[in-house]
Amino acid sequence: MYSDNHIELKNYNTFSLDAKAQAIYSATSVEELLMLWKNALLKGLPVLLLGGGSNVLFISDFDGLVILNRITSLVITESSQEWFIHVGAGNNWHQLVKELIKSGIYGLENMALIPGSVGAAPIQNIGAYGMEFKDVCHYVDIVDINNGKQYRLDATECQFGYRDSIFKHKYRENFAIVSVGLKLNKLWKPILTYAGLTSLTAQTVTAQTIFDAVCKMRQSKLPDPCLVGNAGSFFKNPVISRMAANQIKARYPRCPEYPQTNGTVKLAAGWLIDQCDLKGFQCGGAAVHSDQALVLINKNNATGKDIVDLARYIQKKVIEKFAITLEPEVRFIGKYGEVNAMDAIS
Repeated sequence: MYSDNHIELKNYNTFSLDAKAQAIYSATSVEELLMLWKNALLKGLPVLLLGGGSNVLFISDFDGLVILNRITSLVITESSQEWFIHVGAGNNWHQLVKELIKSGIYGLENMALIPGSVGAAPIQNIGAYGMEFKDVCHYVDIVDINNGKQYRLDATECQFGYRDSIFKHKYRENFAIVSVGLKLNKLWKPILTYAGLTSLTAQTVTAQTIFDAVCKMRQSKLPDPCLVGNAGSFFKNPVISRMAANQIKARYPRCPEYPQTNGTVKLAAGWLIDQCDLKGFQCGGAAVHSDQALVLINKNNATGKDIVDLARYIQKKVIEKFAITLEPEVRFIGKYGEVNAMDAIS
């Protein structure tokens, strides 16, 4: 627990930006979280709830109280056919995946090494290598900060979309995710549809093999935030119409595309940025990673403004070349709380 009026946030965001907050506190229970939030409101301070800080960009100092969600409960039950995992929002996502595999509980291995906390997983509907959080979600427990009432939303009520959920809309303000429920089938089936995993054999592959392969691929593509400040993938992969995708494919035959069940096509944002020759491009202290164009890095004491300016330039170049507007995946945090990322870079 901290009480200085100007607390550094550098250790609480993976971009390692030198933003400050009025105060930072840790909450290890729902009761503690509610008490901290109530006290902040009584003082007229805005509140920001943070997990691992892996998907936020501080575009300025935050003039309020930061609460670190450190609710780390874990309860595992089972039926004859399924595993049920009730996990506190403050747990680290990758460590959860790792521990479940070690315990013989499979189904999350494709989402190994995704940074951040469990509580961030439903907000973003995190996903990688052929699966998304919604595929394993049983429920999400939230608390209304204003009255202390807790609610359980089943997977359908969460309204999951691509890097989207109801927690970015209806439950964006005055609600906190405190725990999630996962449901994993005991009759495990590997998901090997994504490039890099297609060479594995479904009949012989193990969850540990997939876990190791995913970790190796992610480590080869993405910089370690402990060494280079970043928030992983900065932009969402754009989803466009089949007609628009065909037009791009005609001009760029090597453009990777991923057909969706509704007839639309998902394109790789990193590939689009790369075609604009922006790898290594620098704006102030911020830069496009030299190996993975989808990652923006804090190269040399970058400010939030440097990263915003860089994101704006990238968006402009991709629009000019492909007529596609990239949308940030990262949450933008301003002086009083979250701001609309698209507005910030427009």
